[in-house]
This record gives sequence, structure tokens and C-alpha cells, in this order.
Amino acid sequence: MNFNKLNVITGWAMGLIATIVYALTLEPTMPFWDCGEFISSVYKLEVGHPPGAPLFMLIGRVFSAFVEPATVPVMINFLSALCSGLTIVFLFWTITHFAKKFVDTDQINRPQLIAIIGSGVIGAMVYTFSDTFWFSAVEAEVYAMSSLFTAVVFWAILKWESSVGQPGEIRWIVLIAYLMGLSIGVHLLNLLAIPAICLVYYFKKFPFSVRGLIVTGAVSLVLLFMINSGVIIYFVQLAGTFERKFVNDMHMPFNSGAIFYFMLVAV
Repeated sequence: MNFNKLNVITGWAMGLIATIVYALTLEPTMPFWDCGEFISSVYKLEVGHPPGAPLFMLIGRVFSAFVEPATVPVMINFLSALCSGLTIVFLFWTITHFAKKFVDTDQINRPQLIAIIGSGVIGAMVYTFSDTFWFSAVEAEVYAMSSLFTAVVFWAILKWESSVGQPGEIRWIVLIAYLMGLSIGVHLLNLLAIPAICLVYYFKKFPFSVRGLIVTGAVSLVLLFMINSGVIIYFVQLAGTFERKFVNDMHMPFNSGAIFYFMLVAV
């Protein structure tokens, strides 16, 4: 069995084991903290506490739409279990990607194959049974889905690293941008992957130097600040500014300013 096939099969097996563990230890009802708010907000498609989690609400609503009301908390808890299990899959593939760099990629013998796959298994299982991750995996909270987004975007930059110089390599960068945009509708944790992604890009594209490393770190922090404190906050506020200008000063119909603003952004 070649490495790629064994890597894929074992990764999905780790995710299945994690999902089964979380499903068997799932909270049977509502834990006593934010989970109650999330469950009720998901079921009624209401607005949760700031900054909000609209994507989590929409996906959770799908999981809770076809069951009896008494089963709704369990189904939304299971959404976290499923997301956490998928997180373990991508974590496994990330670990094996790095472990594979220690050997000749064209000639992997059996002991090396066992070492690479074994490192992924150990890392995935350690994280599966870690205290904090296990707790978030069995209750209706946004951290499980946010962890999944974080795992996928970092796995995607590693896929980009492996495809540099090949046609269509940019699609992985586009995927990362798209997933980060979606993840903002769950939790802002995903943005913390930006510095790591920038470092992977730097080490792949440029020769190492201390100056280059420092510049890359600074650029990544600027990007993080621009998205977290710029785009996320002022993107919507600017839409409100356009709306007030169009309605109050230009006496145009309601929503005309917002529509013009979003058209301008699209252009």
C-alpha cells in the first residue's frame, strides 16, 4: 500500500474514532453556560451575543430542523462532535505532511512509513482526548466548528506548498480566503492561522534570512489587524454610512445606500 492511500484511509479512520468517542460522550441536553443561548438561537434562527455567529446558526438549524423539540439540544451538540471529528482528520494529515519532510519523499521504506503514519496517529489521538478540545466537542458551542475551519485552512496552505509550480496552485490560496471569510460567521479564532500561513508562504517562496522572517511576521500581524479591526468592524459600519447619506441627505428610498455600497464592493 502506497503512502498516499494509507495516509487518506488512516486519516479518515482517526476522524471516525474521534467522532464515535464524542458521540458516545455527548451532552444529553443543555450545558449551563453559553450553550443554552446558542441552542435557542439556532432553533429559532435568532441573533446570539456579539459579535454573532450567523453561519453556525444556519448550519445548526439544518441539524435541528427535522427532529422533535426535545431532541434539538442533542442534535446541535452532535454538530460539534461531527466538526471535531473532521478537525482530527485534517490535523492527522497536517502532522503526516510535516513528518514526511524528514525522509526522502521518493523512497519511503516500511519503517519510515510506520513512523510517519504513527506520528499522525499519536498526534491525532492526543488531541482527540485532550481536555479542552473534548469538552468543546460534546456541547453546542462555536469552538468545534471554528477549530475545523482553522484545521482546514492550514491544511490548504500545505496543499498549496505541495503544488507550487503546478497549474492551478492559486486555487488553494483562493480557498483559504473563502474559508476565512466563512469562518468569521462562526468565530474569529480562525484568523490566528494567518501568521502561520504567511510563514509557510515565506519559507516556500523565499530563501531564509532573519530579516525576511521578521518582515514576514510583521506583515502577517498587519494583515491580522486589518481583517480583525478593519474589515470585520468597518465593512458593515461603512454600509451604514452610505445608507444614512443616501436616505437622510439625498432623500432616496430605504436600503438604497446599502445596495449601492455592496454593488460598489462587488465592482
